[in-house]
Amino acid sequence: MQEKLAKIISIVFHPVLVPTLGMVLLMNSGFYFSMLSWEGKRFVLLVVFFTTCILPLLLVSIMAINPRFDISMPKSTDRVIPQLAGAVFYYLGFILLGRMNIFPVFKLFMLAGVLVLVALLIVSFKWKISNHMAAIGAVTGAFFALSFRKGLNPVYALLIVILVSGLVGTARLILKKHTIGQVVAGYILGFVILYLVIYFV
Repeated sequence: MQEKLAKIISIVFHPVLVPTLGMVLLMNSGFYFSMLSWEGKRFVLLVVFFTTCILPLLLVSIMAINPRFDISMPKSTDRVIPQLAGAVFYYLGFILLGRMNIFPVFKLFMLAGVLVLVALLIVSFKWKISNHMAAIGAVTGAFFALSFRKGLNPVYALLIVILVSGLVGTARLILKKHTIGQVVAGYILGFVILYLVIYFV
C-alpha cells in the first residue's frame, strides 16, 4: 500500500507535470497574477503544458521505439538526451511567452527552467540526481522568491508546495529510486536556481 501510494505521488508530481501544476497554483495564490485575463492565463498554461510536458513526452515516446532504450532511465546517463532536449523545449516556451505582453515572471520561470535542466544535465554525467525533487524544489524556490520580492505572504500556497515537496521526497525514497543525498541535492539545486533568477533578475 505504501509503495503504491508512493508511485501515485511520483506520477502525479512527475517533472513534466510539475511546471504546469506550479503555474496553476501561481495564478491562484493571491499574487497580482489574478489580474491577468482568462485568455492570458489560458495562453500561458497552454504554452507551459505544451513545451514542458507534451514535447518531452513525445520525445521519450520516439526514443522508446528503440528496444535498447529503457523508458525508466535507471542510469543517470540515460537522461542526457531528454534533459538536453528539455532545455531546448523550455527555451521555446520562453520565446513563445515573450511574444505576449504579460508579467515577466512567467518568462523568467521558463528561462530558469532551462538553467535547472542544464545543471541537471551536467550532474547526470556523473551522478543520478533527483529530477523529481529538482522540479518541485524549483516551484518552491519561485514561490519564496516572489513572496520576498513582492512583500506578500501566500500562506496556503507556500504550505502546499512545502507539503508536496515532503511527499515527493518521501515517495522517491520509498521507491528506492534515489538516495537521500540525491533527493536533497535535487531539491536544493532547483530551489536555488529559481530563487536567484526570480528574486534578482
